[in-house]
Amino acid sequence: MESIASNLQAIHEQIDAACLKAGRDPAGVSLIAVSKTKPAALVREAFDAGQVEFGESYVQEFVQKSEDPVLENIPLKWHFVGHLQSNKIRMIIDRVALIHGIDRFSTAEELSRQAVKRNLHVEYLLEVNTSGEASKYGMPPAEVLPLSAALFSLPNITLRGLMTIASPDIAEAKREFRSLRILLDELRKLAPDPLKLSELSMGMSGDFTEAIEEGATMIRVGTAIFGWR
Repeated sequence: MESIASNLQAIHEQIDAACLKAGRDPAGVSLIAVSKTKPAALVREAFDAGQVEFGESYVQEFVQKSEDPVLENIPLKWHFVGHLQSNKIRMIIDRVALIHGIDRFSTAEELSRQAVKRNLHVEYLLEVNTSGEASKYGMPPAEVLPLSAALFSLPNITLRGLMTIASPDIAEAKREFRSLRILLDELRKLAPDPLKLSELSMGMSGDFTEAIEEGATMIRVGTAIFGWR
């Protein structure tokens, strides 16, 4: 069985190779280690191997894990990468660096309301359903640009980019990654501050190299680091 440290090294080597192929700087790709269902002890093991950014998908599990004594006083950077219900925003809003899964305007409104209430500034990504699968969360691509002005006007929150979960078929996934990159380019044209719209969160354990080739700035990798759930 491979260690977490060796798994991380192998992934960074794959990131470097994908960036070389795409003519990109590996520094432009952030690895988010998705630690959902894994104990705090394994998060600590990954941190000790050099990993700083971690992703969680379930609110209650994340809250408990983030308070685990094993992780006390270490500078982790948490991302919430799962589907986020409006009524649970208040539980995580002050605990995460970035929320990846805002999938409707009403949820963005509640995020803004909670941020104003707490005098916080929160950064988030808009989840887009690029595959059109009914089983997946995400805003339909056609709704993103018409809602852009309303999204940009919400106080105390900043839209930093887009996120998607692609189809399992690699050829389809590459097309979906490409479509998300094109959508972000179009969204930038409407943004009051285009430089803030810099993030594409796409690619997981089975397709992150293809996502990097299509422009991913963040990849969400769990199984390839921590093993099967």
